[in-house]
Amino acid sequence: MNPMNPRQPGMRAAWATTLTALICAVALSLPLRADAAPLTEGSAMPTLSLNDQHDKPAAVSSQTRWVVFTSEKPVSDMVSAVLAAEPAGVAERMRLVYVADISGMPALVTRMFALPKLRELPFPIALVREGAHLAQVADIPRVKGAATVLRLDNGRVAQVATVRLADELRTLLGLPAKPTTL
Repeated sequence: MNPMNPRQPGMRAAWATTLTALICAVALSLPLRADAAPLTEGSAMPTLSLNDQHDKPAAVSSQTRWVVFTSEKPVSDMVSAVLAAEPAGVAERMRLVYVADISGMPALVTRMFALPKLRELPFPIALVREGAHLAQVADIPRVKGAATVLRLDNGRVAQVATVRLADELRTLLGLPAKPTTL
Protein backbone atom coordinates (compact mmCIF):
# COMPACT_ATOMS: atom_id res chain seq x y z
CA MET A 1 0.00 0.00 0.00
CA ASN A 2 1.49 3.28 -1.13
CA PRO A 3 0.04 6.30 0.78
CA MET A 4 1.06 8.61 -2.05
CA ASN A 5 -1.10 6.78 -4.61
CA PRO A 6 -4.64 8.24 -4.58
CA ARG A 7 -5.88 5.36 -6.80
CA GLN A 8 -5.39 2.74 -4.11
CA PRO A 9 -8.53 1.68 -2.22
CA GLY A 10 -9.08 3.70 0.95
CA MET A 11 -6.73 6.48 -0.09
CA ARG A 12 -9.27 8.48 -2.10
CA ALA A 13 -11.07 9.62 1.05
CA ALA A 14 -7.78 10.69 2.65
CA TRP A 15 -6.75 12.63 -0.43
CA ALA A 16 -10.20 14.25 -0.70
CA THR A 17 -10.01 15.32 2.94
CA THR A 18 -6.50 16.70 2.50
CA LEU A 19 -7.46 18.56 -0.68
CA THR A 20 -10.57 20.01 0.97
CA ALA A 21 -8.52 21.21 3.96
CA LEU A 22 -5.98 22.83 1.61
CA ILE A 23 -8.70 24.63 -0.38
CA CYS A 24 -10.32 25.88 2.85
CA ALA A 25 -6.97 27.13 4.17
CA VAL A 26 -6.30 29.05 0.95
CA ALA A 27 -9.84 30.49 0.90
CA LEU A 28 -9.57 31.66 4.52
CA SER A 29 -6.28 33.40 3.80
CA LEU A 30 -7.84 35.55 1.06
CA PRO A 31 -9.35 38.97 1.82
CA LEU A 32 -12.98 38.98 2.94
CA ARG A 33 -13.94 40.81 -0.25
CA ALA A 34 -11.97 41.05 -3.44
CA ASP A 35 -12.97 44.69 -3.88
CA ALA A 36 -12.32 45.69 -0.25
CA ALA A 37 -10.66 49.08 -0.09
CA PRO A 38 -10.68 51.48 2.83
CA LEU A 39 -13.44 54.08 2.73
CA THR A 40 -12.27 57.55 1.80
CA GLU A 41 -13.96 60.92 1.45
CA GLY A 42 -16.55 60.68 -1.30
CA SER A 43 -17.04 56.91 -0.95
CA ALA A 44 -20.55 55.54 -0.64
CA MET A 45 -21.14 54.15 2.84
CA PRO A 46 -21.70 50.39 2.55
CA THR A 47 -24.94 48.91 3.82
CA LEU A 48 -24.68 47.64 7.36
CA SER A 49 -27.22 45.09 8.47
CA LEU A 50 -26.36 44.44 12.13
CA ASN A 51 -28.23 44.05 15.39
CA ASP A 52 -27.61 46.02 18.54
CA GLN A 53 -27.02 44.70 22.07
CA HIS A 54 -30.80 44.25 22.48
CA ASP A 55 -30.94 42.20 19.25
CA LYS A 56 -32.80 45.00 17.44
CA PRO A 57 -31.80 46.04 13.92
CA ALA A 58 -29.22 48.83 13.81
CA ALA A 59 -28.70 50.21 10.34
CA VAL A 60 -26.84 53.02 8.67
CA SER A 61 -29.27 54.93 6.48
CA SER A 62 -29.09 57.99 4.26
CA GLN A 63 -30.14 59.99 7.35
CA THR A 64 -27.14 58.80 9.40
CA ARG A 65 -24.65 61.61 10.03
CA TRP A 66 -21.98 59.81 12.09
CA VAL A 67 -20.60 56.28 12.26
CA VAL A 68 -18.21 55.53 15.12
CA PHE A 69 -16.39 52.21 14.73
CA THR A 70 -14.29 50.36 17.29
CA SER A 71 -12.60 46.98 17.21
CA GLU A 72 -10.70 46.98 20.53
CA LYS A 73 -12.12 46.86 24.05
CA PRO A 74 -10.21 49.84 25.54
CA VAL A 75 -11.26 52.02 22.61
CA SER A 76 -14.84 50.77 22.88
CA ASP A 77 -14.82 51.60 26.60
CA MET A 78 -13.64 55.14 25.80
CA VAL A 79 -16.39 55.69 23.20
CA SER A 80 -19.03 54.22 25.52
CA ALA A 81 -17.92 56.52 28.35
CA VAL A 82 -18.22 59.59 26.10
CA LEU A 83 -21.69 58.65 24.87
CA ALA A 84 -22.91 57.55 28.32
CA ALA A 85 -21.93 60.95 29.76
CA GLU A 86 -24.40 62.64 27.39
CA PRO A 87 -28.14 62.99 27.99
CA ALA A 88 -30.29 60.02 26.97
CA GLY A 89 -31.05 59.84 23.26
CA VAL A 90 -27.71 61.30 22.17
CA ALA A 91 -27.27 58.77 19.34
CA GLU A 92 -30.71 59.50 17.91
CA ARG A 93 -30.31 63.28 18.21
CA MET A 94 -26.92 63.22 16.53
CA ARG A 95 -28.00 60.59 13.98
CA LEU A 96 -25.02 58.54 15.16
CA VAL A 97 -24.53 54.80 14.72
CA TYR A 98 -21.94 53.25 17.00
CA VAL A 99 -20.52 49.99 15.61
CA ALA A 100 -18.35 47.70 17.74
CA ASP A 101 -16.54 44.67 16.34
CA ILE A 102 -16.68 42.01 19.06
CA SER A 103 -16.27 39.07 16.67
CA GLY A 104 -12.97 38.06 18.26
CA MET A 105 -14.58 37.58 21.65
CA PRO A 106 -15.42 33.98 22.56
CA ALA A 107 -19.17 33.32 22.31
CA LEU A 108 -19.45 32.27 25.95
CA VAL A 109 -17.77 35.48 27.14
CA THR A 110 -20.04 37.51 24.86
CA ARG A 111 -23.21 35.88 26.20
CA MET A 112 -22.25 35.69 29.87
CA PHE A 113 -20.43 38.97 30.41
CA ALA A 114 -20.30 41.41 27.49
CA LEU A 115 -23.96 41.49 26.39
CA PRO A 116 -25.39 41.96 29.91
CA LYS A 117 -23.00 44.89 30.45
CA LEU A 118 -23.73 46.39 27.02
CA ARG A 119 -27.48 46.14 27.64
CA GLU A 120 -27.09 48.53 30.58
CA LEU A 121 -25.87 51.32 28.28
CA PRO A 122 -28.43 54.01 27.37
CA PHE A 123 -27.62 53.97 23.64
CA PRO A 124 -27.59 51.29 20.91
CA ILE A 125 -24.38 49.66 19.73
CA ALA A 126 -24.46 47.82 16.41
CA LEU A 127 -22.48 44.66 17.04
CA VAL A 128 -20.23 42.80 14.63
CA ARG A 129 -20.50 39.42 16.34
CA GLU A 130 -19.57 36.80 13.76
CA GLY A 131 -17.54 36.22 10.64
CA ALA A 132 -20.52 36.85 8.37
CA HIS A 133 -20.70 40.43 9.68
CA LEU A 134 -17.01 41.14 9.09
CA ALA A 135 -17.48 41.64 5.36
CA GLN A 136 -19.90 44.49 6.10
CA VAL A 137 -17.24 46.48 7.97
CA ALA A 138 -14.21 45.37 5.92
CA ASP A 139 -13.93 48.78 4.22
CA ILE A 140 -13.93 50.82 7.43
CA PRO A 141 -10.36 52.01 8.06
CA ARG A 142 -8.77 50.91 11.34
CA VAL A 143 -5.89 52.23 13.37
CA LYS A 144 -4.69 50.26 16.38
CA GLY A 145 -5.71 51.99 19.61
CA ALA A 146 -8.14 54.39 17.92
CA ALA A 147 -11.80 54.69 17.01
CA THR A 148 -12.68 55.41 13.41
CA VAL A 149 -15.21 58.21 12.99
CA LEU A 150 -16.99 58.67 9.67
CA ARG A 151 -19.00 61.82 9.03
CA LEU A 152 -21.64 61.09 6.42
CA ASP A 153 -23.59 63.32 4.09
CA ASN A 154 -26.52 61.66 2.28
CA GLY A 155 -24.97 58.20 2.53
CA ARG A 156 -21.52 59.29 1.36
CA VAL A 157 -18.40 59.64 3.47
CA ALA A 158 -17.63 63.33 3.97
CA GLN A 159 -14.82 62.86 6.50
CA VAL A 160 -12.71 59.99 7.87
CA ALA A 161 -10.99 60.55 11.21
CA THR A 162 -9.41 58.47 13.94
CA VAL A 163 -9.46 59.43 17.60
CA ARG A 164 -7.59 57.97 20.54
CA LEU A 165 -8.82 60.19 23.36
CA ALA A 166 -12.24 61.03 24.77
CA ASP A 167 -11.63 64.77 24.35
CA GLU A 168 -10.76 64.26 20.67
CA LEU A 169 -14.01 62.35 20.15
CA ARG A 170 -16.08 65.02 21.93
CA THR A 171 -14.50 67.77 19.83
CA LEU A 172 -14.97 65.91 16.55
CA LEU A 173 -18.63 65.15 17.31
CA GLY A 174 -19.27 68.70 18.54
CA LEU A 175 -20.10 67.57 22.07
CA PRO A 176 -19.43 69.89 24.99
CA ALA A 177 -16.14 69.42 26.81
CA LYS A 178 -16.31 67.24 29.88
CA PRO A 179 -16.38 69.45 32.97
CA THR A 180 -13.22 69.21 35.02
CA THR A 181 -13.56 68.18 38.64
CA LEU A 182 -11.62 69.96 41.34
